[in-house]
Amino acid sequence: MTVIATVFLPLLGSAIAGLFGRVIGARGAQIVTCSLLVAAAVLAAQLFEQVALEGNAVTVSLAGWIQSGGLSLDWALKVDTLTAVMLVVVTWVSAAVHLYSVGYMAHDRSIARFQSYLSLFTFAMLMLVTADNLVQMFFGWEGVGLASYLLIGFWYERPSASAAAIKAFVVNRIGDFGFLLGIFGLFLLFGTVNLDAIFAAAPGKTGVSVSLLGLHIDVITLCCLLLFVGAMGKSAQLGLHTWLPDAMEGPTPVSALIHAATMVTAGVFLVARMSPLFELSDAALAVVAVVGAATAIFAATVGCVQNDIKRIIAYSTCSQLGYMFFALGVSAYQAAIFHLMTHAFFKALLFLAAGSVIHAMSDEQDIRRMGGIWKHVKVTWALMWIGSLALAGLPFFAGYYSKDVILEAAWSSGTLVGQSAFWVGLVAAVLTAFYSWRLLLLVFHGRPRADEQVMAHVHESPAVMIIPLLFLGGGAMFAGVVGYDWFVGAQSHDFWGRSLLVLDLHPALDLIHHAPSWVALAPTVAAAVGIAVAYLFYVFAPGLPAALAGRLPGLYRFLLNKWYFDELYDLMVVRPAFRLGRGLWKGGDVALIDGLGPDGIAATSLRVGRGVAASETGYLPHYAFVMLVGVAGFVTWYLLFVR
Repeated sequence: MTVIATVFLPLLGSAIAGLFGRVIGARGAQIVTCSLLVAAAVLAAQLFEQVALEGNAVTVSLAGWIQSGGLSLDWALKVDTLTAVMLVVVTWVSAAVHLYSVGYMAHDRSIARFQSYLSLFTFAMLMLVTADNLVQMFFGWEGVGLASYLLIGFWYERPSASAAAIKAFVVNRIGDFGFLLGIFGLFLLFGTVNLDAIFAAAPGKTGVSVSLLGLHIDVITLCCLLLFVGAMGKSAQLGLHTWLPDAMEGPTPVSALIHAATMVTAGVFLVARMSPLFELSDAALAVVAVVGAATAIFAATVGCVQNDIKRIIAYSTCSQLGYMFFALGVSAYQAAIFHLMTHAFFKALLFLAAGSVIHAMSDEQDIRRMGGIWKHVKVTWALMWIGSLALAGLPFFAGYYSKDVILEAAWSSGTLVGQSAFWVGLVAAVLTAFYSWRLLLLVFHGRPRADEQVMAHVHESPAVMIIPLLFLGGGAMFAGVVGYDWFVGAQSHDFWGRSLLVLDLHPALDLIHHAPSWVALAPTVAAAVGIAVAYLFYVFAPGLPAALAGRLPGLYRFLLNKWYFDELYDLMVVRPAFRLGRGLWKGGDVALIDGLGPDGIAATSLRVGRGVAASETGYLPHYAFVMLVGVAGFVTWYLLFVR
């Protein structure tokens, strides 16, 4: 019963707020959704204790679902250690976001609708992580996609918000198509989409190949890569990342919910859940590691030159997801989920603290128009520092434990891909610390650069917004040290049990204790270097960034324009698609189908009717002439053909 209540309480809150919002009002909708989310978070904590700490994994069957041919599925909720961790992360962060939204959205005209969407999003994510088969997981997968579309485009009267929602929806459909193909492939291979049945049969399918375009491809590798395409879309990995920064058009609580603990971590969860399959394909693991490392460095470079406070944090999210994926790629699944958990707290903290800054600055988001406000928002300033310290991986904040163990595992993997990912991740760590302190120094310190009218109204956020920040700040400080032994330390094998599978061939995490001492020290040194450079650029020599951009204008524009991915896709995909669509519309639909079909028949009938009507003149000589022509024609036909 605890499992069912944890999953369905957010759905109940969404239904009440969405269907009866006009009856209970904005305040009633907030009370209902927040209360039910807090209740779900409490129950998730209980499940974590029962399942993860006491080892009592459980699967609750709700009802029969699909019976079709050889496909037999129940609607069931699977809760093992991996699921229990995700339940805690999702519900706790979502509860904080719900409470924060009470203050942040206080003056919005559609509060009940917003609260309903938030709870719907949470329910879809909970369905995703509790699925015991791939079809049910896809249901949750598409549910978070739908809810994200609704939330990103919540202020639909803004063209930019509507465009961002459509972009997120379309880009994710590309990834989802890969996920669907992966599900189809696994069903063809195993005859089932039930996770436990697939995992049990997987070792017996090693070596099975399929001929594709003249190449013999390992089937498990192919299915893993297709699943990973789905993960790339949801988790904004390089190539399918372009929707993520545009999603900042949604309200700030949406950014925290989508980009911290929920939708963007779905891809990480998927690969971790499917670890028994990925462990059988070194090629698939190598692809995951390469894409993750490339994403980490790409997003970190772009984050260094962005000026929108939310976009900087969004690219930071993209970069940190890259860390998680290259951890998965070296079989350090435990480290990836550990970083997912700590990142959820400090990234949600950074997004919501950014929302507090935007609230204080009268909706200003450009960090170049801020500065010198720390004395007016001391709590937000302190919490933003805590979040940045955790993000940069400074001792002894949450990110220090989780990000460092990822880098150590990448080095300890002993593979070329793993050790390359280590060096890429180290460079990304320098850049992460740099853009984090760039944001802090430009927003809170130095001289005020905002208008006097804006500065006159700078104020701290209300308690209903600060309390969730304090909770997340506690997670950013202590989640790493509290969870270390369970997730990646001495107790990790007992803690994870059978929810994650790592073969003896991939002992990266077990070997981190044998890594050289400089490997463990390097991430902290990298963070210190990044912070030092930020102070040099924005405190001691503030003219240096502009001078450097002037000396390297091509590089600066390249980074400012996000490596021109959007422009490239516009040139190669969007414009040809529009040209094709316009051609099919004008030439195919209008000219061919309508021209020869309904419109053509109607026009011909109209012309014939007009001709007949024109012949009806009402003059007797005209009718006599027509009769004479008819008689002559009849006589001619008779003489030629009848006689």
